[in-house]
Amino acid sequence: MAKQQQSAIDIRHYDVVLSPHITEKATMLSEHNAVVFKVANKASKPEIKAAVEALFNVTVTGVNTIVTKGKTKKWKGAPYTRSDFKKAIVTLAEGQSIDITEGAK
Repeated sequence: MAKQQQSAIDIRHYDVVLSPHITEKATMLSEHNAVVFKVANKASKPEIKAAVEALFNVTVTGVNTIVTKGKTKKWKGAPYTRSDFKKAIVTLAEGQSIDITEGAK
């Protein structure tokens, strides 16, 4: 029997986790074994957990999500609204870490 290919599942993982979110607060969370990612707006917590575990080969103990609403700004006097985006604070198991500078495999 042939093995079932995982390529379709792996492509979905890249669609769920978009990029790391690097800020002062996110850096301070790394002391508590947590990493912050920008994720797809429709991604659920189990999808985010599965994607991070598959892409970075770590064990995830918790996922918290935040939807940041887009701000209203002005450019050349005309108002516009920035897009909403979703952040996920992913807590890792003790002793594990993710080096966000090296990227996913």
